[in-house]
This record gives sequence, C-alpha cells and structure tokens, in this order.
Amino acid sequence: MTHALDKPVRMENIEHIVTEAALTRFAVGLFAASGVPETDAELIAKVLIWSNLRGVDSHGVLRIPGYLARIGNGLNNPAPDIRILTDLPAATVLDADRAFGQVALGRASAIAIDKAAAAGIGLCLVRGATHMGAIGYFALEAAAEGMAGIVINVSRPNMVYPGARSAGIATSPIAIAVPGATHAPLMLDMATATQSMGKIQLARDTRTLLGEGWAVDSDGNPTTDPEKAAIPTALGGHKGGGLSLMFECLTSLMVGNPLIAPFIEGAPDGRRHSQNGLMIAIDISKFGDVGDYAREVDRLAAAVKTLPRADGVEEILVPGERGDRVLEERRVSGIPLPAGTWARLTDVAEPLGMEMPEAT
Repeated sequence: MTHALDKPVRMENIEHIVTEAALTRFAVGLFAASGVPETDAELIAKVLIWSNLRGVDSHGVLRIPGYLARIGNGLNNPAPDIRILTDLPAATVLDADRAFGQVALGRASAIAIDKAAAAGIGLCLVRGATHMGAIGYFALEAAAEGMAGIVINVSRPNMVYPGARSAGIATSPIAIAVPGATHAPLMLDMATATQSMGKIQLARDTRTLLGEGWAVDSDGNPTTDPEKAAIPTALGGHKGGGLSLMFECLTSLMVGNPLIAPFIEGAPDGRRHSQNGLMIAIDISKFGDVGDYAREVDRLAAAVKTLPRADGVEEILVPGERGDRVLEERRVSGIPLPAGTWARLTDVAEPLGMEMPEAT
C-alpha cells in the first residue's frame, strides 16, 4: 500500500475514467430505478458528481451504494413529505421526513436565500434528513445570488471524542462561501474530523494507507490500515471535538432531534441513521454595496497569495481554488473512478438492470 494524501485520486490507482455527462446519466438512472423522483434524482446526482469534479471523491459517486442500501432498509425515504414546522420572517424549520440530505438542503437553501432577500438574513434548520454530502454546493448557491452562505450538518456519532476510545461525536462539517468579483467565490468546506469516513472508504477503494492520526480501529487504537480503521479522529483534538459538539447544540437540539446523547446512552433509536442541518444566507446588499464587497474579496485573495512562500510551496491557494482547478480539468479529461468504487457501483447497478457508464 502507498500513503493516501489529501488530494484527488491518483491516476496509478484508476481503472476507469468517465465523462461528467455519462456519470450523471448513470447516477440519475440508479436513483430513479430505486424509486427516487426524477427531479430529486437529478439533484442528488448533480451534487455527488460536483464533488467528483472538484476532486472530493470521498463525497462523490462512491456514496451511491450506501445511499441505495439505506433506501432498501427504510432509512432513506425516496419520496419524503418535507414539511414546514416553523415559519418566521427570517427563519424556518423543516421536517425532512428522512429525505436524502441533498434534497432537504436544496429546499433549505431556497428558503434561506428567499428570506435573506427580504430580511437581510435567512436561516433554515433541517430536521431528520439523511447524509447531506458535500454541503459546499449549497453554500455556493448563496454566493451565486450575491450572498454569503453558511451550512452546517451533523449526524449520529461516528468520530472519536478527544480522550475517549469510541465514537462520541460526529464528523460534522461546515461550509462557508462568499462571492468574488473577477475571482471565483471563496468557499471553505471542511469536516471537524482529521479526515472523513468518506476519505477512509476512498483509501480502501484505492488500496492506500491512511495518514498517521486519521483514525482508530474498533478497539480505539491508532491505525493507518484502511481495512482496520473504524472511527476517524477529531481535527485538532479538542478544537474539532468542541466544534462538533457545539454544532449539535445549534442544529439537533434546536429542532428537537438530538443525535449524540441518545447514541452514547444506547437509546433504542440512538444508532438509527439521521442527520440535521442548518443553512444561513446573508444578503450582502442589505449591509453595503455587493460589488464593493466582492472586489474586497478579490483583493483579500490576491493579497494572501503574495505572502512569502514556505519551502517547497509553489503557490499559496485560497479556499476553493484547488477544487475550482480540478473541476476545470476533469470537465475536459473526465472523472477518474478507482477499481474499488467501480466494483461496488457494478454490484448495485446489476440488480437494477443498469449498465455501467462507458469508460476509458
């Protein structure tokens, strides 16, 4: 095994390269064949493949087999009845009815942006969805409207709490995006884990070792073997752990759907898959000229990139810049899928009568 770096999948581990269009048709077909309405299937596929395009393969089509399995066992609801529980001038609470997280966040994003346009800020809490994927996609939806976007999501515990030997908190991510003028929007999308479970699955699919300190095994011992890795560690120890715990307070406890305490206490439903989320949109034009703001974002990015570089660093990058470049490249050259991912996709495609996408 080689060492897995925090980079897009490396070409020596690739067996199949698929175009964006072919992979999108394939993903939409899988979800539609599993009972997901066409519009929802298109959104889920779009967010997953957007992740692959940006080099975040851990949150791309690699996730599809798990998503389809959760439809089969009733944890994912392919046709949810998403309802508004609370509706205030600047805030809404949605009950997602076990919807795919991308579908629930898509609804939350539209609501938050609409409320921000009227009130200056819009907040939408999501209760009881499933895996939300790459939440940066939805933060960028706000940026595209000349707004700042902030997205948080939390799940049942799947990360080691600092000082413990077992899962006690979630890898809960946060994404923030702001618009630029000539520069692309700045977009930070990060988990509170050293690396996500998706990165560990990607290491299995690419047969690469984990980095030191990324995960522990089922007994709580550090490991670099992706096959033995059971639980990721918190980013920065107590800093990542503390953020994750507070995200639970801002989302799950706000919507009356606690995830961490019931899991630790061993409550009957405490280990049932569920996620909660929070989407915030801030209308920059309500606080000043959005053009001036965007130009200052450009200025900030340009200034940071002029800082003296550390040894071995060719270029200083700002949030979102690496992903933007990988996206441009993969839209031309195609999306690489490791052999392990391809095999698992084949396993779910065959029972649904779906052919694998054309690949090189």
